[in-house]
Amino acid sequence: MVSGWIILDKPHGLGSTQAVGAVKRNLREAGFGKVKVGHGGTLDPLATGVLPIALGEATKLCGQMLDASKAYAFTIRFGEETDSLDLEGTVIAQSDVQPTRGAIDAMLPRFTGPIEQVPPAYSAIKVDGARAYDLARAGEAVVLKSRAVTIHSLEISSETETETETEVTFIAHVSKGTYIRSLARDIAHALGTFGHVTMLRRLRAGPFGLAEAISLDKLNDVGKGAPLEHILLPLEAGLVDIPALDLSPEQARAVRQGRVLDGLPHTDGLYWVRSGNMPVALVELSGSVLTVARGFNLPDVAE
Repeated sequence: MVSGWIILDKPHGLGSTQAVGAVKRNLREAGFGKVKVGHGGTLDPLATGVLPIALGEATKLCGQMLDASKAYAFTIRFGEETDSLDLEGTVIAQSDVQPTRGAIDAMLPRFTGPIEQVPPAYSAIKVDGARAYDLARAGEAVVLKSRAVTIHSLEISSETETETETEVTFIAHVSKGTYIRSLARDIAHALGTFGHVTMLRRLRAGPFGLAEAISLDKLNDVGKGAPLEHILLPLEAGLVDIPALDLSPEQARAVRQGRVLDGLPHTDGLYWVRSGNMPVALVELSGSVLTVARGFNLPDVAE
């Protein structure tokens, strides 16, 4: 059984589904047979950077990864807005206004903390059962509702000596559900101009950063015979942001059987439990009562 995480530094032009397919292909070529594979948060083909890919029992944590905060570097080109809000779209609005560095600095606090944003028409959100991007590409008007998101931090990533800015790169730490392309559009509008994203790179997804990410070439080496363990992180690497509880063998057996444990002297909340060093389950603790949210069927803990 293969379980754990491959953190791919996704290259430009590769879709998230294609990245998952590349992992499956390399595992198959390496002789691992059929392995369940999923990703922990879509990245547009235009974007690069951290794409967590879960294998085996780690796929049970994909939902947890989707809910995690993310960090991005992105560049806004001011003066033009495209229908897709990025380089791939058609220009739909233009302005001669180029914001000054002072105006950008003064604007940043408006986009820090809880905000409302309207997702891009070119997004995977479903409208009456159809993907918004399919409707937009077919020329239909797409009207999406605003949503509440949180921008934990937003700053300019590099200094410049010029008074006005044509392209500016930002670093943003954002909550789940945040669309960077929408953030770029709204920043430009707040500065009295238009803008679109010319570069988008995910720096972090939940507990995973670029330090753990591997190139597509290194992934392909596995299909050519390189050891999988050189690129595979353990399942619990996706749980480092969640506190762990140690269980006795008897308690671990009860949890694996889905039974409720009572009398645990810990604060209410989400935990992962382990027997020795082996993950057993993701659990919820409420009023000293432990219930299983997701159990891990790993061979080292199975009876």
